[in-house]
Amino acid sequence: MKHEEAFLEDWSELARFGAIRGTQGVYRQAASEADGKQRKWFAGLLQNYGFTVQRDAIGNQFGLLEVVPGAPYVLTGSHLDSQPTAGRFDGAYGVLASAHACFRIAEELRSKQTTALYNLAVVNWFNEEGSRFKPSMMGSGVFTGKLALNSALSATDPHGITAQEALDKINERGSMKPFDVASYAEIHVQQGRSMEEDGISIGLVDATWAAHKFELKVVGDQAHSGAALMEDRRDALLGAAQLIVAARELTDSYAPGKLHTACCELYLYPNSPVTVASEVDLHIDLRSPSADVIRTAYASFLSRIEAIKQQTKVDIEVTAEHKWDQNPYPNNGVELARRVAQEAGLSHDRVMTVAGHDSTNLKDIAPTIMLFVPSTEGISHNVHEHTSDQDMIAGLNHLTGVVRRLVAGEFTQ
Repeated sequence: MKHEEAFLEDWSELARFGAIRGTQGVYRQAASEADGKQRKWFAGLLQNYGFTVQRDAIGNQFGLLEVVPGAPYVLTGSHLDSQPTAGRFDGAYGVLASAHACFRIAEELRSKQTTALYNLAVVNWFNEEGSRFKPSMMGSGVFTGKLALNSALSATDPHGITAQEALDKINERGSMKPFDVASYAEIHVQQGRSMEEDGISIGLVDATWAAHKFELKVVGDQAHSGAALMEDRRDALLGAAQLIVAARELTDSYAPGKLHTACCELYLYPNSPVTVASEVDLHIDLRSPSADVIRTAYASFLSRIEAIKQQTKVDIEVTAEHKWDQNPYPNNGVELARRVAQEAGLSHDRVMTVAGHDSTNLKDIAPTIMLFVPSTEGISHNVHEHTSDQDMIAGLNHLTGVVRRLVAGEFTQ
């Protein structure tokens, strides 16, 4: 019980960083002042439990405990950065649960209640959300070699500040070199409502939905919104609006649940009264449990781009793309997590993740286990996001059992 109480106390403390007054939400985007403060607090917590804290060149924050000199590490964690006006659970729960799972296992190792084949490492990945700097899952992308360090560091936020400048401002960019990862485990709130509806305490994630994200630039001509003849106009906002509608209509052409689309970000220039927009930058993403659906939807969307260019007389450029395939997690990892849940008497079932997580990157370089706890009403990226203490504790206890087995080498032998 003392472990659970300590977790809940630390959870209450963590939720104070970037807290939005009058709500249960937080605002702590990557490398913001609030992120810097929570990182320093988290570093102190890790050090208090005997972990060594280091940071790599993209700002990933690691707590390391070497118990088997020279051996690889079992890595577990998630991310502390948030969306603007976000919930306090997304990512942060996984980081703190991972830390407390490792604290408990470290205590067992010191008292020789259990044995280890590997070392322990906790991670807070940089800029998982991608709300300030693109792409999302940036820190784990650099760590796994999927994203070039220089490209990540030079990414700019809407105010032109680079990731490197922002990290340096909060003194969170380090020089730690990559290390060998024996296996990786991540726990997260579901961000969907199926587990709550089905009465499931532990979600055993067996695959990630496929995704294809677009950054688009629409260019027209600035003009007077009243005086310019309609037939002469090249309205960039009209072109952007038709792209948004096209993505939504694309969703409706598939059976329910087969394709999700959204326009998530929009910048308009000059964004001035009585002026037709000359330029719009927007972000649209496509997601599906089926790789085939993503491929056909992608082709259809490109076709609609060409048609909209002709109809509105604007130029449309795809300035960046970010994608991942529908990809399974290792079945033996899912089964290991299932056995742990069964032994603990926790209700469990296999689920897919619609959202991308850092484990999406890690599973391509190391055996990986992804776990979920329920989200109340499936609310996420919203100040009303919530997961009960009971569900958080169940997830913490389950993750501890999983990591205990990973450290003993059960997943890699």
